[in-house]
Amino acid sequence: MKKERFFSVGQLLMWAGCLLAVVMPAAAEARDIKVGIVDTYSGPAAVFGNDALNGFKLAVNEINKQGVLGGKIVFTTRDEQFKVDIGLNVAKELVLKENVDVLVGTINSGASMAISEAVAKKEKIPFIVWTAKSENITGKAGHRYVFSTAENTAMAGKSAAVAFAKKPFKKFWIAGDDYEYGHAIADAIWRNLKKIKPEVEAIGRTWWKPGEPDLIPYLTAIQAAKPDCIIFATGGVSMANVLKAIKTTGMENKIPAWIHTATDHSVLKPLGMNAPEGVMGTIQYHYYYPETPANKKFVADFQAAYGNPPGFPAFNAYTTAQLIAGAYRKAGKIDKEKFIDAMEGLKVDTPVGKVEMRACDHQAVYPMFLGTTKISQEFGGAIAADIITLQGDEVMPTCEEIAEARKQK
Repeated sequence: MKKERFFSVGQLLMWAGCLLAVVMPAAAEARDIKVGIVDTYSGPAAVFGNDALNGFKLAVNEINKQGVLGGKIVFTTRDEQFKVDIGLNVAKELVLKENVDVLVGTINSGASMAISEAVAKKEKIPFIVWTAKSENITGKAGHRYVFSTAENTAMAGKSAAVAFAKKPFKKFWIAGDDYEYGHAIADAIWRNLKKIKPEVEAIGRTWWKPGEPDLIPYLTAIQAAKPDCIIFATGGVSMANVLKAIKTTGMENKIPAWIHTATDHSVLKPLGMNAPEGVMGTIQYHYYYPETPANKKFVADFQAAYGNPPGFPAFNAYTTAQLIAGAYRKAGKIDKEKFIDAMEGLKVDTPVGKVEMRACDHQAVYPMFLGTTKISQEFGGAIAADIITLQGDEVMPTCEEIAEARKQK
């Protein structure tokens, strides 16, 4: 009897050992997902980098309550100081020394393009661009390892062209930052507008270095040319200065102007009640619109955590985190190639509804909101008024157009 009992215990120990042998490898595979963030955290554009970081942190805190594949999403940041060379160096550091699983960032289109080509493509690591807007990122320079959760210049350009085509404007002046984003947004608007309304004319172009502190001489000269409308092709580092100059020169009451993101909270908040009115703008997110339960919750949670409403960078980064978590859950393991396959065509819930990561170009599909700046006593500053919504399929390039652009690279 003793022998039989000993044998039964031995069997149990053997079975337990076999079970541990099966379970332990799986448990050992469970680890945290490492995300490396490259963005601008110093200088004028830091307001956008910090807004994005806060949106990402909010989403990660929510996601980590449930976890992903038995682990959590963890992240580390690097400041690229709105400089391409620094962005490239810190991205390489995150990949080669920190061994991150995914790269995300940055507000700088030039840095994003460089990281995409020299780091993501070369090292075969997924890179999700969450604020930079050059259409070239997922357009002609796109490839398997780069994604975008930012609305891009092609989407913004087509939205603006649709709006301009309905106006009586014929003579335009184009002015903006002399770098990748500035030229990309200008080109996108103009080619789309010429298709819709061939009789329009660009009577002049003015370019200044990003972050140029004094724009008043430029705007004074442009006003003297008496265009019907000014297209400002300017990005985050110059947004506040352009809007201040529009106000200071009195241009808001003389010549209509358009700036992509002019109606964004992150852009308008620093100006308070001194923001110019009547400036046309496009963006894919407003914290006060649409008035859906999901958006109201996102805004309430963000305000509770950070003391102010979210801007479009926070929304983009929040969406990025949801896509990262969703893709890894779909992939079933931490594997870069499986992650990319899972990202293609993935749809996730966001404050503005379902957002799809389009498979053909790795571009997030968003609606675009057109509006004009208007001072609101209720909101303590300028907001977007008279909002018109264009759906993603109305403003995005077709997959066929993307394929053709990549052939011509």
